Amino acid sequence: MPEEAQPGSSTSQTPRNRVVPPPSCWDQSFLTNITFLKVLLWLVLLGLFVELEFGLAYFVLSLFYWMYVGTRGPEEKKEGEKSAYSVFNPGCEAIQGTLTAEQLEHELHLRPLEGR
Repeated sequence: MPEEAQPGSSTSQTPRNRVVPPPSCWDQSFLTNITFLKVLLWLVLLGLFVELEFGLAYFVLSLFYWMYVGTRGPEEKKEGEKSAYSVFNPGCEAIQGTLTAEQLEHELHLRPLEGR
């Protein structure tokens, strides 16, 4: 008869239905908490500036700050990544899905594109 493993013994098996969160789960919840705290701080400061009658100025300056922070600099561009503006790409190459003037002209005149 096989021996049954006692709960405290070293031969006991771990339960198979145990859920182990992925390592990125903690990182995501940490970022969510930090974001929540930032939004809460912004709201508190907005309330303070509204009381001081500078609420609109605080809001507008916050928008400019968010636009500045939300843009990427050229040093953050990945290797081989194309710009949405074709004039900044080598050879003025457009990205996929760009509507060109020639394509629009052909579609308006109901003529098929050359090379299709």
